[in-house]
Amino acid sequence: QAGVGLKPQHFTAFLGMASRPGFFEVHAENFLVDGGPLPHHLARLRETSALSLHGVGLSLGGLDPLDGGHLQSLRSLVARYQPAEFSEHLAWSSHQGRFLNDLLPVPYDNDALLRVSAHLDHLQNALGRSVLLENPATYVEFSQSTYSEEDFISEVVRRSGCGLLLDVNNAYVSGTNHGRDLHAYLSALPLAAVRQVHLAGFHRDVDSLGFPLLVDHHGSPVDEAVWELYGWVLRRLGPLPTLIEWDNDVPPLPRLLEEAGRAQSLMAGLARNRSVADGRA
Repeated sequence: QAGVGLKPQHFTAFLGMASRPGFFEVHAENFLVDGGPLPHHLARLRETSALSLHGVGLSLGGLDPLDGGHLQSLRSLVARYQPAEFSEHLAWSSHQGRFLNDLLPVPYDNDALLRVSAHLDHLQNALGRSVLLENPATYVEFSQSTYSEEDFISEVVRRSGCGLLLDVNNAYVSGTNHGRDLHAYLSALPLAAVRQVHLAGFHRDVDSLGFPLLVDHHGSPVDEAVWELYGWVLRRLGPLPTLIEWDNDVPPLPRLLEEAGRAQSLMAGLARNRSVADGRA
């Protein structure tokens, strides 16, 4: 089913809907409070709708140990809302107690592999469940890396037993920025571990040398090239819970639902085609 990121300006509209998107996603750190309107509305929606929690502040790739207080707050949040999935980023965002408002890239070497795997083990033990790791959107690569991104992610998934959140937009953004073969990259990921897909918009720019530079900004419709790549993923993996991320310049609700409807239609079309093919077989 197709879902959407849940924004406060849409709470009232969704509460009044008889037919809602397949699921909602919220950023976990926005709900680490005991009271107030946001948790109240989310609890009401959760009574009849599936929910996915998306962490943005654990800094899984950071040098520091995971913050114990943050983990306890996330554990309470998961216990309260019982989401279908909890996901986090392959990135770092804090160092020595200083928190940065960004998701920064990780070098793909053995030290980072051990660190990310250990942090995922700690997180999964704290939450008492398997979590999803999201492939990143990146703009630089590290000369010290000894793994490709897809091999690094595969090894992290193997060691930690986590699932994979396949962000197709991130794959397209990073692939364009680094000149990757997108189908080869995706094929090399641990696709059997994918339990959720993300789609979002990006901004087109150029770097200082005049080469294309894509920026993952979540502030526009899903690009046609990303829709095409999403179709390839569906044909490879079959229908999967798919989220439309639109976090900046959030459009009116009908436009957001239109994007989710397109993803739902693609999944339904694939299911119909497979059913017809099975009948002919």
